[in-house]
Amino acid sequence: MNYRHIYHAGNFADILKHVILSRILLYMNKKEKPYYVLDSHAGIGLYDLKSEQAGKTNEWQDGLGRIIGDQAEAIPADVMELLIPYLDEVKGFNPDGSLSTYPGSPALIQSLTREQDRFTFIEKHPDDVETLKINIGRDRRAHIREDDGWVSLRSDLPPKERRGIVLVDPPFEEEHEYQRMIHHFQRGFKRFATGIYCLWYPIKARREIEEAVQYLKDMDQPNILRAELVINKLDTAKRLNGSGLFIINPPYSLYNELQILLPFLAKRLGQTANRHHLEWISEPK
Repeated sequence: MNYRHIYHAGNFADILKHVILSRILLYMNKKEKPYYVLDSHAGIGLYDLKSEQAGKTNEWQDGLGRIIGDQAEAIPADVMELLIPYLDEVKGFNPDGSLSTYPGSPALIQSLTREQDRFTFIEKHPDDVETLKINIGRDRRAHIREDDGWVSLRSDLPPKERRGIVLVDPPFEEEHEYQRMIHHFQRGFKRFATGIYCLWYPIKARREIEEAVQYLKDMDQPNILRAELVINKLDTAKRLNGSGLFIINPPYSLYNELQILLPFLAKRLGQTANRHHLEWISEPK
């Protein structure tokens, strides 16, 4: 295991994942009843964009930098309305106006949830767990644990709140990771079928993704959404050409929001390609 997200923090894939996460969190906040968030592959929570590691790739400059960087073009009003909660959080971690810190999913979850909500952050790397604890600080709502994220989909579900979000964002550095993700999601779903699940995946080649789609179809479970962003031509499987999320039980409003967001993000973040894809794998009932 040698993956470190600091090399990729704030890139196009983070933008897609975290914008969608922010929209879901805001939807959950509409009801006073508390809810629970499980982040199965949490990372360290905050990322230094000025660090040596981030500087080796500078991926954030073609991601976050194209959205709110010094050279970023104006954002259409309808898109900005949906982006503001996410952008406000990013700006809150950069109060001097420069882009030096990027909030990962734990930081966004901590900021966008409410006093009555709870969250669990699972991270496998011991050093990253300690860094995550420092970055999150003392928060009685948080439980941070060194563990295998796949195990958490069984051990931490169902939550007592019976409302919740499960974010699954593995590094995809091992073989058969797509199959592993679907397998463990299905195990978790049997325990907590009313939760909202966000399953992130990279787009390098299509075969394994389409196999994962078929597994989801075979579940015969309604209300599964697929959202993808492709920024490079799919002419090599050696680079990250795009990313996507399978969203199970999405908020009713999310599909229409993504119809506005995805075309903008594809155009703004595209490099050798600028495509997006949005479909119901299985429609709501």
